[in-house]
Amino acid sequence: MSFHQRKLGLLPTIAVIGAGFAVAANAQTVSGAATESKPSENATKLAPIVVEGAEEGVRNVVETDGYVPKSGRTATKTNTPIAQTAQSVSVVSRKELDDRQPQNVGEALSYTPGVRAGQYGAEPRYDAFKIRGIDLTYTGIFRDGLRQISSPNGLFRIEPYGVEALTVLRGPAASIYGASSSGGIVDIISKRPTEETLREVELQYGSYGRVQGAFDLSGPVTDDNVFLYRLTGLARDARNEVEAIKDDRIMIAPALTWQPDDATHFTALGEYMDSTTGGTWGYINNYGPTGTSIGATPVYGGDARFNDFTQKQWRIGYELDHELSEGVTLHHKLRYSNLSNRQEWVFQDYPGIGYEDNQGVATDTYLESEFQTGAAQHKLIAGVDYSFMEYEARQGSGPDLFTDSYTYVPEITYYEKQRQNSIGVYVQDQIEIDAWRIAGGLRHDWHTSTYTPGGADYSRTDSETTGRASVGYVTPWNIMPYVSYGTSYVANPGVVIVSGGGTHQANPTLGRQYEIGMKYEVPNQNILLSAAVFNIDQENASVYETSSGVNLLRQLDLRSRGFEFEATASLDNGLSFTGGYSYNDVKITKLTPETIGNQLNSSPYHMFSLWADYQVQAGVLEGLGLGAGVRYVGSSFGDNQHTPVLSNGARTFVDAAIRYDLENINPAMKGVRLQVNATNLLNEVNQVCTTGFCYYDEGRKVVATVRYRF
Repeated sequence: MSFHQRKLGLLPTIAVIGAGFAVAANAQTVSGAATESKPSENATKLAPIVVEGAEEGVRNVVETDGYVPKSGRTATKTNTPIAQTAQSVSVVSRKELDDRQPQNVGEALSYTPGVRAGQYGAEPRYDAFKIRGIDLTYTGIFRDGLRQISSPNGLFRIEPYGVEALTVLRGPAASIYGASSSGGIVDIISKRPTEETLREVELQYGSYGRVQGAFDLSGPVTDDNVFLYRLTGLARDARNEVEAIKDDRIMIAPALTWQPDDATHFTALGEYMDSTTGGTWGYINNYGPTGTSIGATPVYGGDARFNDFTQKQWRIGYELDHELSEGVTLHHKLRYSNLSNRQEWVFQDYPGIGYEDNQGVATDTYLESEFQTGAAQHKLIAGVDYSFMEYEARQGSGPDLFTDSYTYVPEITYYEKQRQNSIGVYVQDQIEIDAWRIAGGLRHDWHTSTYTPGGADYSRTDSETTGRASVGYVTPWNIMPYVSYGTSYVANPGVVIVSGGGTHQANPTLGRQYEIGMKYEVPNQNILLSAAVFNIDQENASVYETSSGVNLLRQLDLRSRGFEFEATASLDNGLSFTGGYSYNDVKITKLTPETIGNQLNSSPYHMFSLWADYQVQAGVLEGLGLGAGVRYVGSSFGDNQHTPVLSNGARTFVDAAIRYDLENINPAMKGVRLQVNATNLLNEVNQVCTTGFCYYDEGRKVVATVRYRF
């Protein structure tokens, strides 16, 4: 059995990657990647859009009021009100994370319109999801505005407890971020030091023997607030719904802020995480006479005696904002990251071993300038960013050897390594003329790669120009209709195995999107409504076919069209809600003759979600909080050939939460909260097939939390 054959049911077979700087899984396929804007004098003044009332988030990075996003940098790299950003943006705030208690990024995004998670069932190893039908696993995850460096089997794990917020920018963002998915990006915002003292300890117990302890400490180091600190930590011992799979983790994340004056703000951010999960994921599939899957069986495909997937990762970086002069600010950030993992796996009594190490640097520097020309108020940025990554992978698989204990470790027989460099220069201008909001940006990238799989040598140099333009108009009723256009670019430095044998270097993935939308910030209410229609055309996306038992990498063209609606609110009466609806038609326009015109696999046409939370404000039940949510995932196809037996039926999941602040019983217990969260409360479990291989939905999961803030 070759290394590529053994991937079946073990590594998630990413449906559409467009690999890019975070070397997508194509590397595995060769046999033997705030300051508010200053309105002009004639500008329409809309008080409800001012973000000064934001209560949560990170100053000048992302600001929220309860569930409602107010402003952020992810979409434009400037602190821009979300209600005046001419592109589809969602934010999962810290309050929403606290209320729902998601255990991974997929769960955190499960109430965000256009996000498809769960296509690999309860997959515990990677944060795999699509936005607008396009996979973001390798090319769409950013951390604090910088690319999260990854390699084929070395993806950084994200602990939600260490996250302040998640910002979802739908559609191309290459004009300011470079190589990234045409479906958009998810920017993971880390917790940062606070000027207010924060002390929190938390204990959890839940399904599958989950035991977890965590703490979060922050506040001033000095009385004058020149130095601030934050220290967040977590330890967990747990299992997956498959008993053979662990979910153990230790995480520590220190942060320090230095702000000697109003003009300078410097923050250092670090993290170390040691985690263990299962090396084999998936269930044994049945195969028909043609050698393709005809569905899953409820039998785990691995073995607990040789199944640990251990990963140690760490990162250290900083962010600097410094006002050089009135209206001119320097923004500079840099991060170094390092990851090492060891994966044991068994598939149908056949053991294997894999090691992977990667390291990388991501840095971004730009100047932000605010000035006026006539009636136009400008917010201009110009910058350069650089990314470097190198990784080395070693794999081996052994003979059919199944004894009482796996003292035998397969011999390493396959090696591969890769080095990549990417540099980009960009400029963007945001213009306000009265109620008009006009923006345009342009960027050029240079990308080089050297790749050595199994002794062969490949190299490639790519160069591409991308851009984005938008126009919006803010009406006196706080409604902003807008139109935007953007392009994307992702270098694919690996090698494609084509049907019938032979290889060639993958072509870059190119994308373009048209979007027409509307945003409405309800006057005198903390409610934001948004809607958008879009069309994305993507060329040369990387796609895997696994139904025959071998990961065969090809490149396809697709067209994604759809409509999205989202509503978020946090009201004075204690009610908060978030949810929306998305329709997504993702058609294959080039792959193989039998797939042209087919809906991309595991891509539902319809998805709907609504989460509502109510906190009792007064009376005998004051301090009681109740939450409930429903997630509907429409039917989809299990492979690109639309094999009937692999079809995924529609399904509905129900989530719930209840909490109580004990100080309402006894003032001496101030700061103590009891909370219970349940996902998939009704235990809706069905087969789900993706790229021709089948899994099962994750079943009911219940987690109880005791939190003490002091």
